[in-house]
Amino acid sequence: MQKGLCSAEEKLLLMTVNYLDNSATTRVSEKAAQKALLMMTEKFGNPSSVYSLGLDAERELNSARETIAKRLGADKTEIFFTSCGTEANNLAIFGAADARKRLGNKIITSAVEPPSVLNAVKELERRGFKAVYLPVGNDGKIRLSDLERELDDSVILVSVMAVNNETGAIQPIKEACALTKRAAKNALFHCDMVQGFGKLCERAKNLGADLVSISGHKVHAPKGIGALYVKKGVRINSVLFGGGQEKNLRSGTENLPAAAAFGVAVSEIPDEAQALEKTAALRDRLKSGLEKIDGIVFNSPNDALPYILNFSLCGVPSEVMIHYLEGMNIFVSGGSACSKGGRSHVLEAQGLPVEIIDSAVRVSFATDTTTEQVDELCLAVTSASKILRRKKR
Repeated sequence: MQKGLCSAEEKLLLMTVNYLDNSATTRVSEKAAQKALLMMTEKFGNPSSVYSLGLDAERELNSARETIAKRLGADKTEIFFTSCGTEANNLAIFGAADARKRLGNKIITSAVEPPSVLNAVKELERRGFKAVYLPVGNDGKIRLSDLERELDDSVILVSVMAVNNETGAIQPIKEACALTKRAAKNALFHCDMVQGFGKLCERAKNLGADLVSISGHKVHAPKGIGALYVKKGVRINSVLFGGGQEKNLRSGTENLPAAAAFGVAVSEIPDEAQALEKTAALRDRLKSGLEKIDGIVFNSPNDALPYILNFSLCGVPSEVMIHYLEGMNIFVSGGSACSKGGRSHVLEAQGLPVEIIDSAVRVSFATDTTTEQVDELCLAVTSASKILRRKKR
């Protein structure tokens, strides 16, 4: 029997840290960490090796694949491991564009996608593809009428994220998928579900998307593992060439410790509906406390995924607030952790004023976040509103 990975002192330290940046990354669960350690020290074979140690490793890999597939409502043959959500997005976008370039050259995405989508699409523009970036309303959502207007037979790919990583805005993916299938016969639909996986009640399979990206470290698995769902019958081209792993779609020795831990972490995800209800209560509790503070503005739409709350304390820059809270052992962010520096393109796309954008703070919950953590944050922001504003005068 393996010993716990944390000493009593380390566990006590973890308890004193008020970590509320779970959209950036999550703490690896104890069981997932133990599984990764087991794969590194005992079941360390290469899944491609034909002897018993390799075959055992392959079984572990496929067990994780099956667990993840089940959570997505998919078949295990439709799941392909990658190194992260960014790679899954790149594989989907470049792979689809390359496979369908003879059918058309138009790609549609939204203005609020993460850098791993936006920069991939911009690179395809440089290679001669035509790109359309759908605007969003002040609620952060695309308008289906805008999408419908752009759909035609030259479209080969539509890529829209399920949940925005900065505001929690939920896009109408199911409707957008159906619309795309009706109006653009040559198009595949890709969805970055990194922030929605394990949180939205809708299974990815039921959304109607052809390609869905997910990431391990957003659901208490280690960093360095992601996956791409590729609907049965859909063909995309590889962007990595080598030993032909993952059915020739993603060459490179599989990261077995991280993949196995990913499977364990997914098996620990609680019922989405119950977790949503609990998290919504925490989000509402925080909003109720924060709205008493003069100058607070909420940037997340009212119907956002409750795991994310974006707000601004006008007059206090994001970085100043973040470091003030850090001094109280409370950890939040100023927006996406996918890119450093620069003004939020998401909040700009929502049409928010500069002073609100530059003061934006993102709080993101996990399923084990407590009311005590929320109350502590609320008190700290109240304190910050008095101290930091006084310093500015």
